[in-house]
Amino acid sequence: MKDHLQDIVQHTHGLGVIELAKIVGTDKETRLEAIAEDRSVVVKAKFKGIVSDFIGTFGMPNLAKLNTILNIPEYREDADVTVIKKTDDNAQTSLEGVHFENKAGDFKNDYRFMKAEIVTSKMPPVTFKGVKWNVDIVPSVVGIQRLKFQAQANSEETTFTARTEGTDLKFFFGDHASHAGNFVFQTDVSGTLSKAWHWPVSVVISVLNLPGDKTFKISDEGAAMITVDSGIADYEYIFPAVSK
Repeated sequence: MKDHLQDIVQHTHGLGVIELAKIVGTDKETRLEAIAEDRSVVVKAKFKGIVSDFIGTFGMPNLAKLNTILNIPEYREDADVTVIKKTDDNAQTSLEGVHFENKAGDFKNDYRFMKAEIVTSKMPPVTFKGVKWNVDIVPSVVGIQRLKFQAQANSEETTFTARTEGTDLKFFFGDHASHAGNFVFQTDVSGTLSKAWHWPVSVVISVLNLPGDKTFKISDEGAAMITVDSGIADYEYIFPAVSK
């Protein structure tokens, strides 16, 4: 259970723009949804196996608090981390939260879930109808590092654009009316990008910094997506184009 919670926090709160996640679990699959407070990214994930402790619909609010609890040294080894369940008079079971207790049993915390109806009102289902992906790549370590360098050199820019030149995928910062920069993110790319949509710099870099296998897809229809395989779940980070 602790591994699942750490994975969720790392892949949501870890981006710096998400404080609420929604879990929908059945006896067939366990899924997660989240959306950035500034709507810069939508997260959808499916866990690789059924998480039996997560059967139901509930919210995980205040992920910063959960992150703090998970990182307390008292819970580092042999901690008892269990889901709190409640059964009503109609024998219906609901998930209330997570109880943390250290090995000695003398240090405890309770993290509370958000009820299904509340999280659903705060986070209605987001439907992604799909687009044609013009570019579909496995981003290289070198390309990611070069993106960080350009973001540092153009720290005043909150977005970047992407387009292809021949078989090169290039990212552009700023415009030539002031300071600007560009670089080749990836070579030998098949497909073409002709529309200069804007993508959020900081959250794209945050996702690319996550551990695990990744793919990066960009569409001329105004959407981009990075997928991340954490080993525990498959995450999709969907970026709508940003108005500039």
